[in-house]
Amino acid sequence: MKLIFRTISCLLSCTTVFVSEPGLADAEDDPLLVKVMIDQLERRGSGDDHEDAWDAEAWFGHDLRKLWLKTHGDRQFGATREAQLQLLYSRAVSTYWDLQAGVRHDYEPGASRSWLALGFNGLAPYFFDIDAAFFVGESGRTAVRAEAEYELLITQRLVLTPEVEVNLYGKDDAENGIGSGLSDVEAGLRLRYEIRREIAPYIGVNWSRLFGETADFARIAGRTTSDTEFVIGVRAWF
Repeated sequence: MKLIFRTISCLLSCTTVFVSEPGLADAEDDPLLVKVMIDQLERRGSGDDHEDAWDAEAWFGHDLRKLWLKTHGDRQFGATREAQLQLLYSRAVSTYWDLQAGVRHDYEPGASRSWLALGFNGLAPYFFDIDAAFFVGESGRTAVRAEAEYELLITQRLVLTPEVEVNLYGKDDAENGIGSGLSDVEAGLRLRYEIRREIAPYIGVNWSRLFGETADFARIAGRTTSDTEFVIGVRAWF
């Protein structure tokens, strides 16, 4: 836990660097920029059997280095089922790739967990947006997450976005219903219409499945291990 706090202090000191270097912050070729992106704000399912989910991120900084805040989660029947927050320092290592390091905190479900995070984010060949990270937690816990997304422009305003997320864990966490190995896979297909570039409502479908011991924990708890839901939501940035 002390290491987590030290990492946060280091990230906050990076923030001070961003705003305390007038030569960089005022330079016309490298201004201090801010962006907030709500990638998903949606309702999944139908009727009474539904959940509300979000996936958002924000960053500020310069062209080569930024401070990121990432969050995602979902709520059902007025209660939070999952909520996660990441605070990351990002440094460009090539034209299309950033190296990111920081902390992650899981608020739900079950017991809260804190992790150190190291990963990369960027644009792979053929314009696949990749976000992957390795996490080290307390009591020797480890995890890997990989996300991939692709935007297919049907027209100038109509965009089809397939995406997939995979999570793996190094050891069992029975308290949170997580097993070692491949834990879960989630895939989605969303079609959005950009009223403006900054705001776009969308519809789509989202599929998820649990694997291995994570699926076993879910069965014991009386939960399903696979689900397909229709979604409706909005994407926005500013």
